[in-house]
Amino acid sequence: MNFSSYECSCFFDEIFESGGRVRPEAEPLVRMIDSMDEGDLRRRQEAAERALLYSGITFNVYSDKAGREKIFPFDIVPRIVRCSEWDRIEKGLRQRIHALNLFLDDVYHDQKIVKAGVVPEHVIRSATAFREQCIGLNPPRGVWCHITGTDLVRDGDGTIYVLEDNLRCPSGASYVLENRRIMKQTFPEVFDVSRVRPVNDYPAKLLDMLQWLAPEGVNSPRVVVLTPGSYNSAYFEHSFLAQQMGVQLVEGGDLIVADGHVLMRTTDGFERVDVIYRRLDDDFLDPEVFRPDSMLGIPGIMEVYKAGRVALANAPGTGVADDKVVYAYVPKIIKFYLDEEAIIPNVPTYLCWDEKDAAYALENLDKLVVKAANESGGYGMLVGPHSTETQRAEFAKRIRANPRNYIAQPTLSLSCVPIMVEGHFEGRHVDLRPYILYGREIFVLPGGLTRVALKKGSLVVNSSQGGGSKDTWVIDD
Repeated sequence: MNFSSYECSCFFDEIFESGGRVRPEAEPLVRMIDSMDEGDLRRRQEAAERALLYSGITFNVYSDKAGREKIFPFDIVPRIVRCSEWDRIEKGLRQRIHALNLFLDDVYHDQKIVKAGVVPEHVIRSATAFREQCIGLNPPRGVWCHITGTDLVRDGDGTIYVLEDNLRCPSGASYVLENRRIMKQTFPEVFDVSRVRPVNDYPAKLLDMLQWLAPEGVNSPRVVVLTPGSYNSAYFEHSFLAQQMGVQLVEGGDLIVADGHVLMRTTDGFERVDVIYRRLDDDFLDPEVFRPDSMLGIPGIMEVYKAGRVALANAPGTGVADDKVVYAYVPKIIKFYLDEEAIIPNVPTYLCWDEKDAAYALENLDKLVVKAANESGGYGMLVGPHSTETQRAEFAKRIRANPRNYIAQPTLSLSCVPIMVEGHFEGRHVDLRPYILYGREIFVLPGGLTRVALKKGSLVVNSSQGGGSKDTWVIDD
């Protein structure tokens, strides 16, 4: 199997330049694949899939009534990013997360950005993830968004855009680490010559950041990962990261509030917890403050948090900054707080609460992508060019009924990467989710999770919608 017959219908291919020339950073990989004996690459793909299966790398699909876990599909041909391009991406992500953190602090305090007329007050107040209970909150070290997954896409002309921000409980870092482990076993000879930037220090970086958040005077902080439980779609990741960091994985029932602290039940009695990496949505965190019917959280934890006796990552209330309507204002947010232009642009966005934008969107539903403001996983979305007249009519009704809840964007010609399909290579659309840690400094994991739409022609890369993943190689010069 080789690339001699590979043709990509995309305007931009991440491995090949126009005319079929191999991009310089991808030459060692392509050269090795082209030199393989017939069936060798297929055997390596199958070995990688077996390794993922034995490792238990799964996710749950909530729409699957049987509640079955599925193996996260994986393609062995990596996505490759040259270091000069990655350095710009890293700089842009640091800028964006810095500004969004300032925005969150301002939103829950003085709201200077609202008073300046940059972001309308009704946009913030009507955001589903805005939390009145967090007004006046002061998170440890002044950091709200400790772990972020920012989705990037490349259009047909080569421009990289931010597609959306994920500042609540972003998933996928575990797949980055496991994909890399599998690839190093599968292609050790390429790693020896390609100078791929490492990702295996992510758990250590994550733990260091979490320990940095510990209350004052705590020299050996106890960190835990709080999971909703084994039925959560990302439970594998929760347990994986806890194991990699060497900390306890806990559920709400394992923790209590007593004597002004959060305590964990152990076989030796109760022990104090200082930092909680929560993979639990705000609504379920504390039934005394948020949803009273939550059985997943810890009653009273918000009082301990406000008193500075436990740290939470991410801070409650961060979801207002990844509302897809607020997303449209991020370039202005960067300009307001940092007096800088956004290094990585947004996708042009029409706000359906605006009458002019809504009129344009409704007239052009067959050309646009329409998204609900707070949905994820590819749900609540219309891809206009691939939609039916009935689907467009349904979304028009939704937009008119609740215009604040929808945005519309042009349909991008997402870049492609080759995947293996029945003994040959075909191009499939991809996005990229780098992971950013905000601790003493802002750290961006080199590469991140490349998600690939395994269905031919599909622009939806989410695993719940039939997508898979690839390893992402940032190649040093």
